[in-house]
Amino acid sequence: MTKLFLKILKTPKNIVVLPIPEEKKSEVFVLGEKIQDNVKRLFGGSLAIRQVDAGSDNACEQELVALSNAFYDVERFGIHFVASPKHADMLMVTGPVTRNMAEALRRAYEATPNPKIVVAVGDDAIHGGIFRGSYAVLDGVDTVVPVHYGIPGDPPSPMTILTHLLRILEMHV
Repeated sequence: MTKLFLKILKTPKNIVVLPIPEEKKSEVFVLGEKIQDNVKRLFGGSLAIRQVDAGSDNACEQELVALSNAFYDVERFGIHFVASPKHADMLMVTGPVTRNMAEALRRAYEATPNPKIVVAVGDDAIHGGIFRGSYAVLDGVDTVVPVHYGIPGDPPSPMTILTHLLRILEMHV
């Protein structure tokens, strides 16, 4: 403990952090800044998203989780994934709605405060994908709850999700 304390005291305090030059900003950073501006305008600071798996194969969930990794880091742009629909502004639903998840999806939708935005993420959530017409699924999310927007792909990449999220925020007034 003493060694750690001494190391902290020896650390120089005059470290200068240089801003990133405009030409060095990545596409993610530029897109994220636009998203952040819209999030501040529409939600007063942060956008809370509740992700609901309605019976997917986990591919879309992995892409949504990738949004929180060090490369994309959507938290810095004011986007937060929350554990409860009661704290959410947006529901992102993945997968075709299986019969046993229909009631859970309805409850999550009802628990989300108004005004809420519902986004179907991936082809399975939009229209059932390869599972369409199966006895075990009710097809797309729109068969159970109203859907405002869809993000196509099987699965959509994190960059595709961010691009569509920006479009959704720009269209949503």
